Formats: sequence, C-alpha cells, structure tokens
Amino acid sequence: MTPTHTLLILIPIAYLLGSIPFGLLVGKAKGIDVRTEGSKNIGATNVGRLLGKRFFFVVFFLDLLKSLVPMLIASWVVRHQLLDAWDYFAWLLVGAAAVVGHIFSVFLRFKGGKGVATSGGVVLGLYPYYTLAGVIVIAIFIVVFFISRYVSLGSIAACFGFPVAFLLVGKSAGWLDLRTQWPLLLFAIVMAGLIILKHRANIARLIAGTENRFVRKQA
Repeated sequence: MTPTHTLLILIPIAYLLGSIPFGLLVGKAKGIDVRTEGSKNIGATNVGRLLGKRFFFVVFFLDLLKSLVPMLIASWVVRHQLLDAWDYFAWLLVGAAAVVGHIFSVFLRFKGGKGVATSGGVVLGLYPYYTLAGVIVIAIFIVVFFISRYVSLGSIAACFGFPVAFLLVGKSAGWLDLRTQWPLLLFAIVMAGLIILKHRANIARLIAGTENRFVRKQA
C-alpha cells in the first residue's frame, strides 16, 4: 500500500473524528445544551461564555485535537516520501475532512461549529509548511481579539491573513514551489473562505454593532 493510499483511508476516519461535537458533550455534562443557549453554537467560544473560561480552553483543545491527531498520523505516513502535488492534496484532505466534520457533523444532522480550532490542528499538524504561517495568524488573532474583545473578528482577521502568511513564509524560507505545492495554497484559501462564510452572521452583527464581546462569566 502506497502512502497516498494510506492517506485516503485516513480521510473518512478524520471526518468522523472531526464530527465529534465536544462542545455539545461538555455542555451536556454540565447540564446545558449549547445549541439552545448563548449564540447557540457548539464551539469553544459559546461554551466559554456559558460555562467559564476553563471550559473554553477544554473545548478548544479537544476541537484542535480532532484534526491534529489525524494530521500527525498523515505526516508520519509521508515523512520519507518526496511529495508530488497529489500527495500534498491527499495529505491536506485528511485535515480538510476533520474540519468539514466539525462544521457539518454527521452526528448533528450535518450542522456544527465554525471550524477555527479544528483548522488550527491542521495548521500545527502540517509541519513545516503551515506551522510558521500559523504562528503568525495566531498572533494576528490575539492582537485583534485583545484590541476589540471580539473572538469572531479575531478569527476572521486570522483567516484573511493565513494564505498571505503562507505565501510570504514560503517565499522567504525558499521552499515554496507552487508547481507541486499548489494544493497547500488552494487549501489555505478554501478553508479560510469556508470559516469566514460560517461567520457571516457574526459579520452582520459586527456591521450592525450588535456582536457580543467576550467577557468572563461572572461567578
């Protein structure tokens, strides 16, 4: 079995892992259905607003692991292989499947979260091509969030910045070769666009001035 064939087997597994609604499960464990409270989203931000900062980090970490684990396995599969474009594409499909699973969960009738944390796992797992660019967009998120206190605005800014950061890092490091690595750029653009699309309600609220700022849950 070739590495590419192994990656193709990992894709449905990654989708099922991505579909696990950890935010909903954590909320249920604490007696709250996050689909009917707060922003009604199953992601870490809504859980944090409803249950406190500690649970934000719990859900964020679990959602990140849903894609990081299959991506690390995929990285191990291709570690000694000289990749062509289709190998990169299959590698990325593993991560994409986890993100799609989170956004369109088979366990929630193909509804889900916005995919920010799960996309972060893809970035960390696809070493080294996305890693430094990921660090840059994490910094963008932190700066925008702490200035505005809007998680959604920080996430949207990070998504816009990721494809640009990938190109700049790849060019400055000297390893960027779009003849074989075009799937990396395509994935960066498509997944960033998908996450931004999932934030369309947040964008409307930001424009209207009605978006909720992130505040600590009062004890």
